[in-house]
Amino acid sequence: MEPEYLQSTYRKLIDGNHILHHHGLFDAYGHLSLRHPLNPDVFIMARPIAPATLSSPEDLIEYAVASAEAFDRGAPEGYVERGIHSEIYKRHEEVNAVIHGHSEAIAPYAITNVPLKACYHMAGFLGPGPVPVYDSAAHRQSSDVPDLLVRNENLAYELAKHFDDGNCVTLMRGHGLTVVAESVELAVLRAIYTKKNAVIQTAAMSLCAAAAGTVITGRGTGKGECEIHYLDEDEAEAAANITRWSGARPWKLWIREVEASGLYVNHA
Repeated sequence: MEPEYLQSTYRKLIDGNHILHHHGLFDAYGHLSLRHPLNPDVFIMARPIAPATLSSPEDLIEYAVASAEAFDRGAPEGYVERGIHSEIYKRHEEVNAVIHGHSEAIAPYAITNVPLKACYHMAGFLGPGPVPVYDSAAHRQSSDVPDLLVRNENLAYELAKHFDDGNCVTLMRGHGLTVVAESVELAVLRAIYTKKNAVIQTAAMSLCAAAAGTVITGRGTGKGECEIHYLDEDEAEAAANITRWSGARPWKLWIREVEASGLYVNHA
């Protein structure tokens, strides 16, 4: 029998995978990891299966942060992009959870010059400036496979640098996004509300395009250039603090949602 704290850790990791699939951040692909609760040099993530089918601690593998290699030499070969997680954990000691996923709502902001910005109070963690975009092509070496996957230490290292200066979300050109946080609960919240922010921003831009010269703001309507009111620095910081202290509320709801769906199984 595993110690109770490890059972709780495993259950949380499995729940997180199911929640991210339920909310469209994962499909058959995507991965969530957490730093081991007693050993910061170890991280835990699923074996390479569809996240929705993750169901027990036997589906989880422990990896060395230093090398992204499994401690169990008999473990199945891991996700090819597990270096995303190891390089972030190496560079950012404060990070205890990493998500790499895909979302059709977010993808347009990673392949155009339209920046994703916080326009919604639940996404204040995005900060006042544009969300950074990582482009693997800028860091590929001649021997690398040009499939936009983060396949090696060099590419993962360059991605990890995008989380310097307190950033917690990075988009990936033609690929997806990566999210970091101090906990699994907060990482999942950030991923879900990044997607919601993208949906809202896209809708606002569509309104502006349809309005064809009408100002659409929360402070009145008049003729002129369409304007979207994004969060300023103070608003973003204050809004981000709300998600830190209230994050347990949506987490409990999301667990109930996946439990009620009938698709997901968690034996941890």
